[in-house]
Amino acid sequence: MYSVLNEEEKLKHPNYQIIEFGREKLKLELESWSREDLIEWLVWNDGNGVYRDEDSLREFDNILGKKEAIEIVINQVFL
Repeated sequence: MYSVLNEEEKLKHPNYQIIEFGREKLKLELESWSREDLIEWLVWNDGNGVYRDEDSLREFDNILGKKEAIEIVINQVFL
């Protein structure tokens, strides 16, 4: 069961914190993340997306690279 977070709790949660970054700071931050951490964020943010290796291999016959994952996170944050 998911609990609803208030605004103060959201700002403390690492998945929400990056949403407050500007584009350049966000890109620098994401470059320090592992590919796996990027994928976990994408799955958390977009449960209907195809990001995990096993799903991506089944759907597209390849896996999501780190550079592509960074681009997707940035696009999701700023759209």
